[in-house]
Amino acid sequence: MKESYNGGEGSCKILRLNQKYTIMKKSIIFVFILSLSYTLSAQKNPAITSWLQDTVNTGTYYLKGNSTALSNNLLVNCQKVEYSKDFVYITTTGIPSYPTGPFLDGNPSNAENQSAIFKIPLSPAKNTGTPTETNPGNIGIFINGVAMFDYRDGVAWNTATNSLCGGPGNPPCPGGMGAKMPWNRDAIVAERSGFDCSKGHPAMGNYHHHQNPSAFKLDKDVISTICNLYDADGLYVMDPNKHSPLIGFAYDGFPVYGAFAYKNTDGTGGIARMKSSYSLRNINKRTQWSDGTDVDDGPDVGGSYPIGYFREDYEYIDHSEEDYLDEFNGRFCITPEYPNGTYAYFTTVDSNWNSAYPYIVGPEFYGVKTNRKVTSVTESTTRYLPAGTNSSSRLINERPSFSISPNPATDLIAIQFKGLLDTDIRIGLHDLTGKLINEKTMLKGSTILYFETSTLYSGKYFIRISGRDYSITESVILLKE
Repeated sequence: MKESYNGGEGSCKILRLNQKYTIMKKSIIFVFILSLSYTLSAQKNPAITSWLQDTVNTGTYYLKGNSTALSNNLLVNCQKVEYSKDFVYITTTGIPSYPTGPFLDGNPSNAENQSAIFKIPLSPAKNTGTPTETNPGNIGIFINGVAMFDYRDGVAWNTATNSLCGGPGNPPCPGGMGAKMPWNRDAIVAERSGFDCSKGHPAMGNYHHHQNPSAFKLDKDVISTICNLYDADGLYVMDPNKHSPLIGFAYDGFPVYGAFAYKNTDGTGGIARMKSSYSLRNINKRTQWSDGTDVDDGPDVGGSYPIGYFREDYEYIDHSEEDYLDEFNGRFCITPEYPNGTYAYFTTVDSNWNSAYPYIVGPEFYGVKTNRKVTSVTESTTRYLPAGTNSSSRLINERPSFSISPNPATDLIAIQFKGLLDTDIRIGLHDLTGKLINEKTMLKGSTILYFETSTLYSGKYFIRISGRDYSITESVILLKE
Protein backbone atom coordinates (compact mmCIF):
# COMPACT_ATOMS: atom_id res chain seq x y z
CA MET A 1 0.00 0.00 0.00
CA LYS A 2 2.81 2.33 0.84
CA GLU A 3 4.42 1.64 -2.50
CA SER A 4 1.12 2.14 -4.22
CA TYR A 5 0.52 5.34 -2.28
CA ASN A 6 3.95 6.78 -3.20
CA GLY A 7 3.41 5.87 -6.83
CA GLY A 8 0.05 7.66 -6.77
CA GLU A 9 1.58 10.78 -5.28
CA GLY A 10 4.29 10.79 -7.95
CA SER A 11 1.68 10.38 -10.64
CA CYS A 12 -0.25 13.34 -9.24
CA LYS A 13 2.90 15.44 -9.28
CA ILE A 14 3.63 14.43 -12.85
CA LEU A 15 0.03 15.12 -13.82
CA ARG A 16 0.14 18.55 -12.20
CA LEU A 17 3.43 19.32 -13.97
CA ASN A 18 1.99 18.15 -17.28
CA GLN A 19 -1.10 20.30 -16.73
CA LYS A 20 1.06 23.28 -15.84
CA TYR A 21 3.27 22.69 -18.91
CA THR A 22 0.19 22.33 -21.12
CA ILE A 23 -1.29 25.56 -19.78
CA MET A 24 2.03 27.37 -20.28
CA LYS A 25 2.35 25.98 -23.80
CA LYS A 26 -1.20 27.06 -24.62
CA SER A 27 -0.49 30.50 -23.17
CA ILE A 28 2.65 30.84 -25.27
CA ILE A 29 0.78 29.71 -28.36
CA PHE A 30 -2.06 32.12 -27.57
CA VAL A 31 0.36 35.02 -27.08
CA PHE A 32 2.15 34.04 -30.30
CA ILE A 33 -1.14 33.92 -32.19
CA LEU A 34 -2.14 37.31 -30.76
CA SER A 35 1.26 38.72 -31.70
CA LEU A 36 1.06 37.21 -35.19
CA SER A 37 -2.50 38.46 -35.58
CA TYR A 38 -1.43 41.97 -34.54
CA THR A 39 1.56 41.87 -36.89
CA LEU A 40 -0.52 40.71 -39.84
CA SER A 41 -3.30 43.22 -39.15
CA ALA A 42 -0.79 46.02 -38.58
CA GLN A 43 0.94 45.28 -41.87
CA LYS A 44 -2.38 45.70 -43.64
CA ASN A 45 -2.73 49.22 -42.29
CA PRO A 46 -2.15 51.67 -45.18
CA ALA A 47 -0.43 54.02 -42.75
CA ILE A 48 2.31 51.38 -42.57
CA THR A 49 2.34 49.89 -46.06
CA SER A 50 1.93 52.96 -48.30
CA TRP A 51 5.33 54.61 -47.90
CA LEU A 52 7.81 54.56 -50.78
CA GLN A 53 11.09 53.21 -49.44
CA ASP A 54 14.53 53.54 -51.01
CA THR A 55 17.99 53.04 -49.54
CA VAL A 56 19.93 53.01 -52.83
CA ASN A 57 18.92 55.69 -55.32
CA THR A 58 19.82 59.36 -55.10
CA GLY A 59 18.01 62.47 -56.31
CA THR A 60 18.58 65.16 -58.90
CA TYR A 61 17.97 68.88 -59.28
CA TYR A 62 17.96 71.57 -61.96
CA LEU A 63 19.78 74.86 -61.96
CA LYS A 64 18.32 77.84 -63.80
CA GLY A 65 19.20 77.73 -67.49
CA ASN A 66 20.48 74.13 -67.39
CA SER A 67 18.04 71.47 -68.59
CA THR A 68 20.38 68.65 -67.53
CA ALA A 69 19.51 67.32 -64.08
CA LEU A 70 22.43 67.25 -61.64
CA SER A 71 22.90 64.68 -58.89
CA ASN A 72 22.48 65.86 -55.31
CA ASN A 73 23.85 62.58 -53.88
CA LEU A 74 20.94 62.41 -51.43
CA LEU A 75 18.81 59.29 -51.00
CA VAL A 76 15.27 59.67 -52.30
CA ASN A 77 11.92 58.76 -50.76
CA CYS A 78 11.78 57.15 -47.29
CA GLN A 79 14.67 55.17 -45.85
CA LYS A 80 12.99 53.38 -42.97
CA VAL A 81 9.44 52.54 -41.86
CA GLU A 82 8.80 51.01 -38.44
CA TYR A 83 5.71 50.67 -36.34
CA SER A 84 4.46 50.00 -32.82
CA LYS A 85 0.96 49.29 -31.61
CA ASP A 86 -0.10 52.92 -31.93
CA PHE A 87 2.29 54.68 -34.32
CA VAL A 88 4.24 54.36 -37.51
CA TYR A 89 7.64 56.06 -37.72
CA ILE A 90 9.00 57.27 -41.07
CA THR A 91 12.66 58.14 -41.47
CA THR A 92 13.27 60.29 -44.54
CA THR A 93 15.61 62.70 -46.25
CA GLY A 94 12.64 64.67 -47.60
CA ILE A 95 14.07 64.32 -51.13
CA PRO A 96 11.74 63.09 -53.92
CA SER A 97 12.76 60.75 -56.74
CA TYR A 98 11.62 63.36 -59.29
CA PRO A 99 13.96 66.30 -59.96
CA THR A 100 13.58 69.47 -57.89
CA GLY A 101 14.10 73.03 -59.11
CA PRO A 102 14.79 75.40 -60.58
CA PHE A 103 13.05 78.06 -58.51
CA LEU A 104 12.78 81.13 -60.69
CA ASP A 105 11.65 83.68 -58.09
CA GLY A 106 15.14 84.16 -56.68
CA ASN A 107 14.81 81.50 -53.97
CA PRO A 108 18.46 80.87 -52.98
CA SER A 109 17.68 77.50 -51.43
CA ASN A 110 17.77 73.98 -52.87
CA ALA A 111 16.22 70.80 -51.52
CA GLU A 112 18.40 69.60 -48.64
CA ASN A 113 18.57 66.47 -46.50
CA GLN A 114 16.09 66.83 -43.63
CA SER A 115 17.21 63.69 -41.73
CA ALA A 116 13.70 63.65 -40.30
CA ILE A 117 11.61 61.16 -38.36
CA PHE A 118 7.81 61.49 -38.41
CA LYS A 119 5.47 59.79 -35.93
CA ILE A 120 2.02 59.20 -37.41
CA PRO A 121 -0.85 57.67 -35.39
CA LEU A 122 -2.26 54.37 -36.65
CA SER A 123 -5.73 55.03 -35.22
CA PRO A 124 -6.46 58.71 -35.86
CA ALA A 125 -9.40 60.29 -34.06
CA LYS A 126 -11.85 63.03 -34.92
CA ASN A 127 -11.40 66.21 -32.94
CA THR A 128 -14.67 66.58 -31.04
CA GLY A 129 -13.67 69.92 -29.57
CA THR A 130 -12.56 73.17 -31.19
CA PRO A 131 -10.83 72.40 -34.51
CA THR A 132 -7.10 73.09 -34.68
CA GLU A 133 -5.98 75.52 -37.38
CA THR A 134 -3.32 74.40 -39.78
CA ASN A 135 0.05 75.99 -39.14
CA PRO A 136 3.06 77.41 -40.95
CA GLY A 137 5.50 74.67 -41.94
CA ASN A 138 4.82 70.95 -42.00
CA ILE A 139 1.19 69.86 -41.63
CA GLY A 140 1.75 66.35 -42.96
CA ILE A 141 4.00 64.16 -45.06
CA PHE A 142 3.67 62.68 -48.53
CA ILE A 143 4.35 58.97 -49.06
CA ASN A 144 7.73 59.80 -50.59
CA GLY A 145 8.81 61.55 -47.38
CA VAL A 146 8.39 65.06 -48.79
CA ALA A 147 6.88 67.70 -46.52
CA MET A 148 3.25 68.80 -46.86
CA PHE A 149 2.44 72.49 -46.20
CA ASP A 150 -0.87 74.35 -46.01
CA TYR A 151 -1.88 77.35 -48.16
CA ARG A 152 0.34 79.97 -46.49
CA ASP A 153 3.87 81.13 -47.20
CA GLY A 154 4.52 83.09 -44.00
CA VAL A 155 3.65 86.46 -45.57
CA ALA A 156 0.72 88.56 -44.31
CA TRP A 157 -0.64 92.11 -44.46
CA ASN A 158 0.53 94.44 -41.73
CA THR A 159 -2.51 96.67 -41.22
CA ALA A 160 -0.45 99.13 -39.17
CA THR A 161 1.96 99.88 -42.01
CA ASN A 162 -0.33 98.92 -44.93
CA SER A 163 2.36 96.70 -46.37
CA LEU A 164 3.37 93.04 -46.54
CA CYS A 165 5.26 91.54 -43.65
CA GLY A 166 7.03 88.23 -43.06
CA GLY A 167 8.95 86.11 -45.52
CA PRO A 168 12.08 86.99 -47.50
CA GLY A 169 12.48 90.68 -48.29
CA ASN A 170 9.75 91.88 -45.92
CA PRO A 171 9.98 93.16 -42.33
CA PRO A 172 8.79 90.71 -39.65
CA CYS A 173 5.08 90.62 -38.86
CA PRO A 174 3.92 91.87 -35.47
CA GLY A 175 4.09 88.97 -33.05
CA GLY A 176 6.54 86.99 -35.18
CA MET A 177 6.15 83.86 -37.28
CA GLY A 178 2.77 82.19 -36.86
CA ALA A 179 1.11 85.18 -35.20
CA LYS A 180 -2.59 85.62 -35.96
CA MET A 181 -3.00 88.16 -38.76
CA PRO A 182 -6.27 89.27 -40.39
CA TRP A 183 -4.99 88.83 -43.99
CA ASN A 184 -2.65 85.93 -44.78
CA ARG A 185 -1.09 85.43 -48.19
CA ASP A 186 -1.85 82.39 -50.34
CA ALA A 187 1.42 80.80 -51.54
CA ILE A 188 -0.16 79.12 -54.55
CA VAL A 189 -1.18 82.48 -56.02
CA ALA A 190 1.69 84.66 -54.82
CA GLU A 191 4.62 82.30 -55.36
CA ARG A 192 3.66 80.54 -58.58
CA SER A 193 6.80 81.70 -60.39
CA GLY A 194 8.90 80.05 -57.69
CA PHE A 195 7.45 76.54 -57.98
CA ASP A 196 9.27 73.92 -60.01
CA CYS A 197 7.56 71.70 -62.56
CA SER A 198 6.28 69.42 -59.77
CA LYS A 199 4.65 72.38 -57.98
CA GLY A 200 7.09 72.34 -55.10
CA HIS A 201 9.80 74.55 -53.63
CA PRO A 202 12.08 74.67 -50.58
CA ALA A 203 11.90 76.76 -47.43
CA MET A 204 15.44 76.98 -46.08
CA GLY A 205 16.16 73.58 -47.63
CA ASN A 206 12.88 71.91 -46.63
CA TYR A 207 11.40 70.98 -50.01
CA HIS A 208 7.61 70.82 -49.82
CA HIS A 209 4.30 70.96 -51.66
CA HIS A 210 1.44 73.31 -50.74
CA GLN A 211 -0.74 71.68 -53.39
CA ASN A 212 -1.42 68.70 -55.61
CA PRO A 213 2.07 67.30 -56.51
CA SER A 214 1.42 66.68 -60.20
CA ALA A 215 3.31 68.45 -63.00
CA PHE A 216 2.06 71.82 -64.26
CA LYS A 217 2.40 70.67 -67.87
CA LEU A 218 -0.18 67.93 -67.38
CA ASP A 219 -2.95 70.26 -66.23
CA LYS A 220 -5.69 71.01 -68.75
CA ASP A 221 -4.95 74.72 -68.48
CA VAL A 222 -1.19 75.16 -68.14
CA ILE A 223 -0.58 78.21 -65.95
CA SER A 224 3.19 77.79 -65.61
CA THR A 225 5.56 77.16 -68.52
CA ILE A 226 8.47 75.92 -66.42
CA CYS A 227 7.88 72.32 -67.64
CA ASN A 228 8.75 73.45 -71.17
CA LEU A 229 12.40 73.40 -70.16
CA TYR A 230 12.40 70.82 -67.37
CA ASP A 231 10.84 67.37 -66.86
CA ALA A 232 7.05 67.13 -66.52
CA ASP A 233 7.53 65.03 -63.43
CA GLY A 234 5.87 64.74 -60.04
CA LEU A 235 4.63 62.27 -57.45
CA TYR A 236 1.73 61.10 -59.58
CA VAL A 237 -0.25 61.89 -62.72
CA MET A 238 -3.97 62.61 -62.43
CA ASP A 239 -6.21 60.07 -64.12
CA PRO A 240 -9.90 61.09 -64.26
CA ASN A 241 -10.91 57.47 -64.90
CA LYS A 242 -9.43 55.96 -61.74
CA HIS A 243 -9.59 56.58 -58.03
CA SER A 244 -6.53 58.68 -57.22
CA PRO A 245 -3.79 57.07 -55.17
CA LEU A 246 -3.18 57.58 -51.50
CA ILE A 247 -0.37 60.14 -51.54
CA GLY A 248 0.21 61.13 -47.93
CA PHE A 249 -0.95 61.55 -44.35
CA ALA A 250 -1.81 64.72 -42.47
CA TYR A 251 -0.46 65.38 -38.98
CA ASP A 252 -3.76 64.22 -37.47
CA GLY A 253 -3.13 60.79 -39.01
CA PHE A 254 -5.83 60.81 -41.67
CA PRO A 255 -4.90 59.89 -45.26
CA VAL A 256 -4.54 62.31 -48.14
CA TYR A 257 -5.62 61.28 -51.65
CA GLY A 258 -5.22 62.82 -55.08
CA ALA A 259 -7.91 64.73 -56.91
CA PHE A 260 -10.28 61.97 -58.08
CA ALA A 261 -12.33 59.46 -56.11
CA TYR A 262 -15.59 57.53 -56.05
CA LYS A 263 -18.35 60.08 -56.53
CA ASN A 264 -20.45 58.75 -53.66
CA THR A 265 -19.09 58.13 -50.19
CA ASP A 266 -20.23 54.48 -50.29
CA GLY A 267 -17.91 53.73 -53.21
CA THR A 268 -20.52 53.99 -55.98
CA GLY A 269 -21.33 56.52 -58.67
CA GLY A 270 -18.21 56.13 -60.79
CA ILE A 271 -15.15 58.37 -60.59
CA ALA A 272 -15.50 62.11 -60.00
CA ARG A 273 -13.28 65.06 -59.25
CA MET A 274 -13.44 65.92 -55.57
CA LYS A 275 -14.59 69.53 -55.33
CA SER A 276 -13.67 72.20 -52.83
CA SER A 277 -16.59 73.84 -51.05
CA TYR A 278 -14.69 77.12 -50.85
CA SER A 279 -15.37 79.90 -53.35
CA LEU A 280 -13.92 83.34 -53.92
CA ARG A 281 -15.96 86.08 -52.31
CA ASN A 282 -17.58 88.81 -54.36
CA ILE A 283 -15.75 91.74 -52.76
CA ASN A 284 -13.83 94.84 -53.82
CA LYS A 285 -12.73 95.89 -50.34
CA ARG A 286 -11.07 93.76 -47.69
CA THR A 287 -12.79 95.03 -44.56
CA GLN A 288 -14.25 91.91 -42.94
CA TRP A 289 -14.07 88.13 -43.03
CA SER A 290 -16.64 85.93 -44.71
CA ASP A 291 -18.41 85.30 -41.38
CA GLY A 292 -19.01 89.06 -40.98
CA THR A 293 -16.21 89.64 -38.45
CA ASP A 294 -14.98 93.21 -38.78
CA VAL A 295 -11.18 93.30 -39.00
CA ASP A 296 -8.52 95.86 -39.82
CA ASP A 297 -8.62 96.60 -43.52
CA GLY A 298 -6.42 94.86 -46.01
CA PRO A 299 -5.48 96.24 -49.45
CA ASP A 300 -8.24 96.78 -51.98
CA VAL A 301 -8.86 93.93 -54.40
CA GLY A 302 -7.01 94.35 -57.68
CA GLY A 303 -3.61 95.27 -59.05
CA SER A 304 -0.87 93.56 -57.07
CA TYR A 305 -3.45 92.02 -54.73
CA PRO A 306 -6.01 90.18 -56.91
CA ILE A 307 -8.91 88.27 -55.42
CA GLY A 308 -7.50 85.05 -54.00
CA TYR A 309 -4.21 86.65 -53.01
CA PHE A 310 -5.17 86.22 -49.35
CA ARG A 311 -6.73 83.17 -47.72
CA GLU A 312 -9.50 85.32 -46.27
CA ASP A 313 -10.72 86.08 -49.81
CA TYR A 314 -12.51 82.71 -49.71
CA GLU A 315 -15.78 81.69 -48.10
CA TYR A 316 -17.12 78.25 -47.29
CA ILE A 317 -20.42 77.26 -48.91
CA ASP A 318 -22.04 74.05 -47.74
CA HIS A 319 -23.05 71.61 -50.49
CA SER A 320 -25.33 68.59 -50.34
CA GLU A 321 -23.63 66.76 -53.22
CA GLU A 322 -21.37 63.94 -52.05
CA ASP A 323 -18.46 64.89 -54.34
CA TYR A 324 -18.11 68.24 -52.53
CA LEU A 325 -15.79 68.20 -49.54
CA ASP A 326 -16.36 69.58 -46.06
CA GLU A 327 -14.79 72.61 -44.40
CA PHE A 328 -11.58 70.63 -43.71
CA ASN A 329 -11.28 69.60 -47.39
CA GLY A 330 -12.20 65.99 -46.76
CA ARG A 331 -15.03 63.55 -46.19
CA PHE A 332 -15.76 60.13 -44.67
CA CYS A 333 -15.83 57.63 -47.54
CA ILE A 334 -14.81 54.26 -48.92
CA THR A 335 -11.47 54.18 -50.74
CA PRO A 336 -9.44 51.33 -52.31
CA GLU A 337 -7.17 51.16 -49.25
CA TYR A 338 -10.04 51.55 -46.75
CA PRO A 339 -12.93 49.34 -47.95
CA ASN A 340 -14.73 49.88 -44.64
CA GLY A 341 -14.40 53.65 -44.92
CA THR A 342 -12.19 56.35 -43.46
CA TYR A 343 -12.07 60.07 -43.17
CA ALA A 344 -9.78 61.32 -45.96
CA TYR A 345 -8.48 64.61 -47.32
CA PHE A 346 -8.18 65.27 -51.06
CA THR A 347 -5.85 67.51 -53.07
CA THR A 348 -8.45 69.70 -54.73
CA VAL A 349 -8.20 71.04 -58.27
CA ASP A 350 -10.67 72.93 -60.45
CA SER A 351 -12.15 71.78 -63.78
CA ASN A 352 -8.90 72.78 -65.52
CA TRP A 353 -6.94 70.71 -62.98
CA ASN A 354 -5.37 73.83 -61.51
CA SER A 355 -4.95 73.76 -57.74
CA ALA A 356 -8.08 74.86 -55.82
CA TYR A 357 -8.14 76.27 -52.28
CA PRO A 358 -7.66 74.91 -49.62
CA TYR A 359 -5.47 72.61 -51.76
CA ILE A 360 -4.81 69.77 -49.30
CA VAL A 361 -5.84 70.23 -45.66
CA GLY A 362 -7.46 73.20 -44.11
CA PRO A 363 -7.89 75.76 -43.00
CA GLU A 364 -8.34 73.48 -39.98
CA PHE A 365 -7.61 69.83 -39.19
CA TYR A 366 -10.48 67.35 -38.98
CA GLY A 367 -8.70 65.19 -36.43
CA VAL A 368 -6.64 65.54 -33.28
CA LYS A 369 -3.38 67.11 -34.41
CA THR A 370 0.00 67.41 -32.78
CA ASN A 371 3.55 67.99 -34.01
CA ARG A 372 4.61 64.75 -35.62
CA LYS A 373 8.30 65.42 -36.14
CA VAL A 374 10.43 63.67 -33.52
CA THR A 375 14.16 63.36 -32.92
CA SER A 376 14.21 59.63 -32.14
CA VAL A 377 12.11 56.51 -31.72
CA THR A 378 11.70 55.84 -28.01
CA GLU A 379 9.60 52.67 -28.01
CA SER A 380 9.94 49.11 -29.25
CA THR A 381 9.03 48.85 -32.95
CA THR A 382 8.86 46.39 -35.82
CA ARG A 383 10.45 47.37 -39.11
CA TYR A 384 8.24 47.20 -42.18
CA LEU A 385 9.93 45.88 -45.30
CA PRO A 386 7.62 45.43 -48.30
CA ALA A 387 7.65 42.19 -50.24
CA GLY A 388 10.36 41.72 -52.85
CA THR A 389 12.55 44.80 -53.10
CA ASN A 390 12.03 47.86 -50.91
CA SER A 391 8.88 48.90 -52.76
CA SER A 392 5.18 48.54 -52.06
CA SER A 393 3.25 45.70 -53.69
CA ARG A 394 0.19 47.41 -55.12
CA LEU A 395 1.48 47.18 -58.68
CA ILE A 396 2.64 43.56 -58.62
CA ASN A 397 -0.39 42.35 -60.55
CA GLU A 398 -1.38 45.62 -62.19
CA ARG A 399 0.05 46.77 -65.51
CA PRO A 400 0.80 50.49 -65.40
CA SER A 401 -0.88 52.91 -67.77
CA PHE A 402 1.52 55.05 -69.79
CA SER A 403 1.98 57.02 -73.00
CA ILE A 404 4.91 57.32 -75.41
CA SER A 405 5.47 60.65 -77.13
CA PRO A 406 6.17 61.91 -79.61
CA ASN A 407 5.49 58.97 -81.91
CA PRO A 408 6.91 59.29 -84.55
CA ALA A 409 9.89 60.81 -82.73
CA THR A 410 13.12 62.48 -83.81
CA ASP A 411 15.67 63.19 -81.07
CA LEU A 412 13.80 62.37 -77.88
CA ILE A 413 11.26 59.80 -76.64
CA ALA A 414 9.30 60.44 -73.43
CA ILE A 415 7.51 57.70 -71.49
CA GLN A 416 4.91 59.26 -69.17
CA PHE A 417 3.12 57.11 -66.59
CA LYS A 418 -0.35 57.73 -65.22
CA GLY A 419 -1.28 57.35 -61.60
CA LEU A 420 1.36 56.65 -58.96
CA LEU A 421 4.33 54.38 -59.54
CA ASP A 422 5.08 52.57 -56.30
CA THR A 423 7.64 50.10 -57.57
CA ASP A 424 10.74 50.57 -59.70
CA ILE A 425 10.28 49.67 -63.37
CA ARG A 426 12.91 48.80 -65.97
CA ILE A 427 12.44 50.38 -69.39
CA GLY A 428 14.48 49.30 -72.37
CA LEU A 429 14.85 50.72 -75.88
CA HIS A 430 15.38 47.97 -78.48
CA ASP A 431 16.00 47.98 -82.22
CA LEU A 432 14.06 45.95 -84.76
CA THR A 433 16.23 42.85 -84.18
CA GLY A 434 15.56 42.97 -80.44
CA LYS A 435 19.00 44.28 -79.52
CA LEU A 436 19.01 46.39 -76.37
CA ILE A 437 20.20 49.91 -77.18
CA ASN A 438 19.60 51.59 -73.83
CA GLU A 439 17.96 50.69 -70.53
CA LYS A 440 16.89 52.91 -67.66
CA THR A 441 15.04 52.49 -64.39
CA MET A 442 11.95 54.52 -63.60
CA LEU A 443 12.08 55.11 -59.85
CA LYS A 444 8.97 54.75 -57.75
CA GLY A 445 7.48 58.11 -56.91
CA SER A 446 8.31 59.58 -60.33
CA THR A 447 6.29 59.71 -63.54
CA ILE A 448 8.45 60.38 -66.63
CA LEU A 449 11.55 59.01 -68.29
CA TYR A 450 13.40 60.03 -71.48
CA PHE A 451 15.50 58.31 -74.13
CA GLU A 452 17.80 60.53 -76.17
CA THR A 453 17.71 59.24 -79.76
CA SER A 454 19.61 61.86 -81.77
CA THR A 455 22.34 59.37 -82.73
CA LEU A 456 19.96 56.64 -83.91
CA TYR A 457 18.86 55.99 -87.48
CA SER A 458 15.31 56.29 -88.77
CA GLY A 459 13.23 53.17 -88.39
CA LYS A 460 11.08 51.11 -86.07
CA TYR A 461 12.12 50.59 -82.46
CA PHE A 462 10.54 49.02 -79.40
CA ILE A 463 10.00 50.22 -75.83
CA ARG A 464 9.92 47.32 -73.38
CA ILE A 465 8.59 47.98 -69.88
CA SER A 466 9.33 45.31 -67.28
CA GLY A 467 7.82 45.12 -63.82
CA ARG A 468 7.92 42.31 -61.29
CA ASP A 469 5.13 40.28 -62.88
CA TYR A 470 4.66 41.72 -66.34
CA SER A 471 6.40 42.82 -69.52
CA ILE A 472 4.90 45.27 -72.01
CA THR A 473 6.28 46.05 -75.47
CA GLU A 474 5.23 49.02 -77.58
CA SER A 475 6.62 50.17 -80.94
CA VAL A 476 7.87 53.65 -81.75
CA ILE A 477 9.00 55.15 -85.05
CA LEU A 478 12.03 57.41 -85.47
CA LEU A 479 11.92 59.78 -88.42
CA LYS A 480 15.10 61.70 -89.18
CA GLU A 481 15.43 64.42 -91.81
